[in-house]
Amino acid sequence: MKDGKNVSEIQIDDQKIIENKELSIWEALIPVFALIGMLAYNVFVFGDDALSGSNQFILILGGAVAAIVGFRNKISYKQMIDEVAENIKTTASAILILLMVGALAGTWLISGVIPSMIYYGLQILNPTIFLAASLIICAVISIATGSSWTTSATVGIALIGIGDALGISAGMTAGAVLSGAYFGDKMSPMSDTTNLAPAMAGGELFAHIKYMAYTTIPTILVTLIFFIILGFVIDTTGTADTSQMLVDIKKSFHISPWLFLVPAIVIFLIVKKTPPLVALLAGTLLGAVFALVFQPHVVAQIAGVESLTFNSAYKGIMNAITVKTSVATENTALADLFTAGGMSKMMGTIWLILCAMVFGGVMDAIGALARISSALLNLFDSVFGLFASTVFTCIGLNFTASDQYLAIVVPGKMYAKAYRDKGLAPENLSRTLEDAGTVTSVLIPWNTCGAYQSGVLGVSVLDYAAFAMFNWLSPFMTLIFAAFNIKIKQLVKK
Repeated sequence: MKDGKNVSEIQIDDQKIIENKELSIWEALIPVFALIGMLAYNVFVFGDDALSGSNQFILILGGAVAAIVGFRNKISYKQMIDEVAENIKTTASAILILLMVGALAGTWLISGVIPSMIYYGLQILNPTIFLAASLIICAVISIATGSSWTTSATVGIALIGIGDALGISAGMTAGAVLSGAYFGDKMSPMSDTTNLAPAMAGGELFAHIKYMAYTTIPTILVTLIFFIILGFVIDTTGTADTSQMLVDIKKSFHISPWLFLVPAIVIFLIVKKTPPLVALLAGTLLGAVFALVFQPHVVAQIAGVESLTFNSAYKGIMNAITVKTSVATENTALADLFTAGGMSKMMGTIWLILCAMVFGGVMDAIGALARISSALLNLFDSVFGLFASTVFTCIGLNFTASDQYLAIVVPGKMYAKAYRDKGLAPENLSRTLEDAGTVTSVLIPWNTCGAYQSGVLGVSVLDYAAFAMFNWLSPFMTLIFAAFNIKIKQLVKK
């Protein structure tokens, strides 16, 4: 039992929802407004470096503000800490998956799986279908790497140069690059945002990806058709010369179609509903085996030796799985793409999740999330209203807090109970967080994503925003599905 006669617990699908009848809506919103204000100032000061740790500490400070509100309403310190511990407990599976995703990315790099995807993808370029091909290439690479930032900073830069040689507007090329990159970022199980959204909503990774496909596939198809038509309308000159990049890829890796067996097996396991950790572990181990078979020279390089022995092979594989590793290349455009962070790369996202759970746990303990959710349900009585509110909150946080992660974390914790109260499965919330939070961040010049992509590609946000159709169409698509009650999954009571 909790202390205080006005505090009660409601058990819903193994999750405690704490209500505090004495807490007013304005008291419940104080920590939210404080958090948004502190995050906005922090991003203003640190810019892209805000995710290096200062944003995480701001989340803890937000939890401290919530705790002060809780103390004023007779909520004990022990209650708040206990709820934080419960929140962190619910993220255990997501944290383990994140670590395994980092491991998989490492072995898929040194095995040549990711370089092979890039190699074969670059060969489909043609002036007329250049924009559509750019979208497809970036989508494939982003799914393989789980990173829109890496995709744009490597192949994206190369495609901007090729487009320029063809006489194609840099804004058009950047729009195609980012549309493909963010499609892959959303749909890849190796993406941090794809793991973060279901963790915040209380869902499961592969269920989230499957459910997200309902809105994401139509959006990317409309975007693809747009770029195909645009390719036939615009005038192009010159040819797409990727020969040097292809040569440099083959210098560093042994490229073979057989390497696609690794992702094919993982996809098969996912389709067969294998537990995510098992599928990712299998993909990691297969990547390690294929690295030893197809890329022994790369494994030797990672291990820092000239010839492989059992011990050096073990060292090279373990380095790829656990820490940052780079494969040597003479092509500076490929250097970032030939780098993987291993499990250690995921620690920043895990850190963010843990700090978000501190804020969310205290907000839960003092009854603030229940109070806000109740007010939202009264304000937006319909299911469509709840989806619309989530979309506008995510976009609003991308504008104010200037960071896509926070546009997922804060609404995820705020709206989880409201969706459960409406009888909606967590996949509805996690999908909306990605449709509105992840992809719109790149359309805002002062957002960390907008600033990064603009700087990397050398194209202003205003120049590419209109052509990044996938990014601005995604929130509209999720609202259309909500308005017509298409694929709105109901909560299954246990």
